[in-house]
Amino acid sequence: MPQPLMPKATAVWLLDNTVLTFEQIADFCDLHLLEVKGIADGDVARGIRGADPIAAGQLTRAEIENCQEDPDKKLHGIEKKEDLPKATRRVGKKYTPLSKRQDRPDAIFWLVRNHPELLDAQISRLIGTTKSTIQSIRDRTHWNSAYLNPVDPVSNGLCTQTDLDKEVQKASKRLENKKKKEEKENLESTTLSEIDESENPMNTEVVSNENNLNSSNKTESNEISPEDSNDSKNNTEENKDSADNVEENKEYDSDSVFAKLQELKDD
Repeated sequence: MPQPLMPKATAVWLLDNTVLTFEQIADFCDLHLLEVKGIADGDVARGIRGADPIAAGQLTRAEIENCQEDPDKKLHGIEKKEDLPKATRRVGKKYTPLSKRQDRPDAIFWLVRNHPELLDAQISRLIGTTKSTIQSIRDRTHWNSAYLNPVDPVSNGLCTQTDLDKEVQKASKRLENKKKKEEKENLESTTLSEIDESENPMNTEVVSNENNLNSSNKTESNEISPEDSNDSKNNTEENKDSADNVEENKEYDSDSVFAKLQELKDD
């Protein structure tokens, strides 16, 4: 469905000249529902003159009447062969008209107060200002901080409600991911500390048992060593006596043998 060239002006005309619901107008003009309600209340699109979509060839009278009879039905514009492609938002700093630049500090003050989760880069994309200005308003060091009044940037026409909702959703998602990451890190640190605490008592018990065994072995060796030394001395003396006796026996046996041999020769 083709988008109207002037969506807010078309919405103003539809609100003034038809009984269509806010949802139908918001869907056709590609606006947020709150923006359409703001236009109806006079808070948004002040001073904008309504643009007739029938005269512009974007809608037919029959289509409007059918949708007025059935509130659940959506408006379908006239499709033309020479329809222009949907304008894509260019990447870069947002352009703010000269007539609305004086309203930017009030809009920044409103965003800082009502959506503190938004980053400076997000506010800069929404309103088209610098980070230094945003930081000065946060710190209350802005040259006009005493006279700042929080004003919704959607009502001033500095940004759309759709863009604001997208940035708020991104910020909330970022905070949720950060919180989950911190909880995961805390769980990992607690598990590691518990493992270290469970391993340390086991190591201390093993070391203490080894120390006790070594000390007991040393005491036993110190107690037994004098007796063992005496026993070893006695054993060495006995071995020496037995060796001497064996040698004497050996000598006695050889003399007796020679004596017997001599007797045999004499005989």
